[in-house]
Amino acid sequence: MSARGLHYFVWYRVAGDPACARAAITAMMLDVAMSTGVAGRLFERADDASTWMEVYDDVDDRRAFEKRLARAVAAHDVAQYADGARHVECFCAAGNLAS
Repeated sequence: MSARGLHYFVWYRVAGDPACARAAITAMMLDVAMSTGVAGRLFERADDASTWMEVYDDVDDRRAFEKRLARAVAAHDVAQYADGARHVECFCAAGNLAS
């Protein structure tokens, strides 16, 4: 069974200087893109700009992606910009919905 179509959602509340956090997280996401071919997108919550979410779509290899993401997080020390934990969640399509 192929793991194609996995989607990662990583959310957290930003701690510290948002500009420094954005710079570190952008660099980390670029590393992830270069090492996995998966370009992430960064969002902030519409009603709370201090809650951010990284989204990574169409991940082929779950284990390899998670290892490379963890390495990039450590290499860029982005955990210091999370007020608490970075919550990493993985989803796949649920299939077609019956009408």
